Amino acid sequence: MPVLVMKFGGTSVANLDRIKRAAKRIGVEVAKGYDVIVIVSAMSGKTNELVGWVNETSPLCDAREYDAVVSSGENVTAGLMALTLQEMNIPARSWQGWQVPVKTTSAHSQARIEEIPSENITAKFAEGMKVAVVAGFQGVSPEGRITTLGRGGSDTTAVAFAAAFDAERCDIYTDVDGVYTTDPRVSEKARKLEKIAFEEMLELASLGAKVLQTRSVELAMRYKVRLRVLSSFEEQSDDAGTLVCDEEEIMESNVVAGVAFSRDEAKMTLISVADRPGIASIIFGCLSDAGVNVDMIVQNISEEGRTDMTFSLPTDQVSRAEKALDALKDTGGLNFGELDVDGDVAKVSVVGIGMRSQSGVAAKMFKVLSDDGINIKVITTSEIKISVLIDRKYMELAVQALHDAFELEKTA
Repeated sequence: MPVLVMKFGGTSVANLDRIKRAAKRIGVEVAKGYDVIVIVSAMSGKTNELVGWVNETSPLCDAREYDAVVSSGENVTAGLMALTLQEMNIPARSWQGWQVPVKTTSAHSQARIEEIPSENITAKFAEGMKVAVVAGFQGVSPEGRITTLGRGGSDTTAVAFAAAFDAERCDIYTDVDGVYTTDPRVSEKARKLEKIAFEEMLELASLGAKVLQTRSVELAMRYKVRLRVLSSFEEQSDDAGTLVCDEEEIMESNVVAGVAFSRDEAKMTLISVADRPGIASIIFGCLSDAGVNVDMIVQNISEEGRTDMTFSLPTDQVSRAEKALDALKDTGGLNFGELDVDGDVAKVSVVGIGMRSQSGVAAKMFKVLSDDGINIKVITTSEIKISVLIDRKYMELAVQALHDAFELEKTA
């Protein structure tokens, strides 16, 4: 039988009624002749509750016990979903990560999947099981301990299972009905995309779009897993949602596929840094060791052997970065004049595979922002994206203006 992977997020399984609704969708796919692997998240809010309990009990907790507690939410959902399907006379059973087994690294709370042997589940399908309900977000380390994959890890679990079982498709059910050209809450003209290329989705996910976890899209692109993003709250047709697929499957597309944004950005500038070989390695090595995720980087022209180094980072990592750089300066590892921090910026990006073959996108983007009086602080580009850092108060205006300028409400 062909295999289909279906993943249900926390809002889709938030209570028993929603679990029953999801089970009916699974029943439809079983009736079509699929062997179905269902990946479930914890019920909405449950993971936050479990994390809160851990932090209240032990602020500096043993990461192994953290994973043991936090992974339990998915176990509950998996069991309830299997029971619901059995009540519908659909042969189903639940699987925890260690039972599959989902083999991961030993990096507790941020483990990565290394292998998913298919033998156990395939054998049960051969015996008549129609649905394997797998607890997402979790696996087992080489030491035999429960691990978790980081927040949003159930998306990664689903894609990994689709790759391991050569699934026909991986359907991600969530609280939105697809991938939009931008956030509909910011622009009322936002349009749902029928298809989007892996590379575009990866850029959008990494730039602030929260529909899919970045790691899941990376995995889907590597193994050519066709993803479909759907709403679990609307009636579905065969062409519902948005298909995330290979570029070759998309006949025509707009030059720009979407506008992404991130509110929680900050800009830091090291003023008057020695301009010599290895200085960037010292700065960003220090930040990496401190767990700071640096994004946009700009270095100014050198004057009299000194230069300025500017970069962006998440706002919640500013204090960590300041502490690391000040410590490096105090020990003599880095000499700079002062550290300037701007915590009131946002990142706005345009993304599209059509940018590879069409010029003028950057010029048009910069003119649109200029016409609206929006000053650009930092610019970075790649083959299919242009990102700018601007004052946060202009973020929504910039998104709306760019969405209109590139006519994203229209199909190609």
